[in-house]
Amino acid sequence: MELILLGLGLVILVVAGDLLVRGAVNLSLRLGVPTLVVGLTVVAFGTSAPELLVAIEAVMKDLPGIALGNVVGSNIANILLVLGLPALISGIRSSECDSQRSYLMMLGASLLFIALCFFGPITWWHAGLLLAGLAFMLTDSYRHARRARRESTADAADEIEELEEADPDMPYWRIALYLVAGLLGLPMGADLLVDSASVIAERYGISDAVIGLTIVAVGTSLPELATSVMAALRRQADVAMGNVIGSNMFNLLGIIGISGLVGPIDIGPQFLSFDLWVMLGAAMVLFPFVMFCRDITRFWGGVLTALYAVYVTALLAL
Repeated sequence: MELILLGLGLVILVVAGDLLVRGAVNLSLRLGVPTLVVGLTVVAFGTSAPELLVAIEAVMKDLPGIALGNVVGSNIANILLVLGLPALISGIRSSECDSQRSYLMMLGASLLFIALCFFGPITWWHAGLLLAGLAFMLTDSYRHARRARRESTADAADEIEELEEADPDMPYWRIALYLVAGLLGLPMGADLLVDSASVIAERYGISDAVIGLTIVAVGTSLPELATSVMAALRRQADVAMGNVIGSNMFNLLGIIGISGLVGPIDIGPQFLSFDLWVMLGAAMVLFPFVMFCRDITRFWGGVLTALYAVYVTALLAL
C-alpha cells in the first residue's frame, strides 16, 4: 500500500508542478513581465517546485535524510541518468552548446554546498550563504542573457514561442485554474510522498537517506528526464544541458537554502564520506564534454547510465 501511495504522491507532484509552471508563466506574460525574466525565474523555480516541497515537508517532519538525499540524489541522477538516457537514445550534440559559464557556476555551487555540509547541520546562516549564491547566479544569468539577446536578431515573438508552456493569450480563468491546482497539488503530493517513503524505510530497514537518494530523487527528477529526452530527440542539446545544469544549481542553492530557513538539516556521515563526493564526481564527468565541446555520444550515454546503476547498487549495499 505504501508503494502505491508513494507512486501516487510522485504523480501528483509531477502534474501539480507542471500546472503551476503553466499558470505562473502565462500570468507573468499577461502582466507584461519580460520573457527573459520569466525564463530565468518563474520557469526555473516552478520546475523545481516538487523537490522544494518534498524538502520542506521532510524538514518539518524531522526526516533530514529525505530532504538532503532528495537534492544530492537528484543532482547525481540529473547528470548520470537525465543526460545518460537521452544520449543513449539519440546522442546529445553538446559540442554545439555554449554552457561553459553556467557549468563553472554549477561546480562552484557544488563546492560551496559540500564545504557548508562539513560545518553542518545546515541552519539559517548556511541557508543565507546558499541563497546569496542563488541571488548572484540569477543576477549574473540575467545580465548575460540580456547581453546575448541584444546581440541576437531574434524578436520577442520568437522568444515567447521558445518559452516553456507559453501562451500569451491564455484567459485569466484558465491561468487561475492552473495556479490553484498546482498550489493545492504540490503540498498534497509532497505529504503523500514523504509519509509513504518514511514508512517504507522503517518497514524494510532502509535509511531515510537511501530512500531520498534513490526513489524520491529519481521520482522528482522525472520532469527533467522528460524534457531532456525530448530535447535530445529534437537535436536541442542546449536545452538538455541547460535543463540539467540549471536544475542542479537551483537544487543546491535554492532548495536547501529555503529548507534551511524552515529548520535545521542534519548531515549524516554517509553523505560526508560518500554521496557528496559522488555528486561532485558526477559533475566533473561533464568537464570534457562542456569545456572541450565534445558530443555525448550513445557510447558515453551508456557509460553515464551504467555509472548510475553502479552508484545505486553500491548505495543499497552500504
